[in-house]
Amino acid sequence: MDRRFLIAGFGAGVLSAALAFLSNSMASAAPNAIAAFDKDNDGTLDLAEVKAAASNLFDKLNKDSDDTLDKKEVGGRLSKSAFKAGDPDNDGTLTKDEYLDIVEKLFKAADVDSDGTLDSKELHTKAGRALLRLIQ
Repeated sequence: MDRRFLIAGFGAGVLSAALAFLSNSMASAAPNAIAAFDKDNDGTLDLAEVKAAASNLFDKLNKDSDDTLDKKEVGGRLSKSAFKAGDPDNDGTLTKDEYLDIVEKLFKAADVDSDGTLDSKELHTKAGRALLRLIQ
């Protein structure tokens, strides 16, 4: 057997396993978020529940206790463009209010049926997945 063929086959197998793992991780993220943050036990997340979760995460990410998050503290939770768009005063940081504004915009974008709640299906949308990164 050709060594290149064997290496290519092994690489494809590793890639397939990694993609399956990521797919399963994302598939379980929405139900886990609902279970963790659904305080009224209705099987969905409303804006108040999402903002409470986001506020708690903001506090955990705020390692230097300066009441703002810089790009390093936010990590990979927001793209550079999303961070910049959420920083209207262009000071290179997000206050809790600015962070929660981003969360609210993502919530509204994910709420495709406009019922004021997010179910598991809505959390699997692009906006829903972005929102999950800001609350988990």
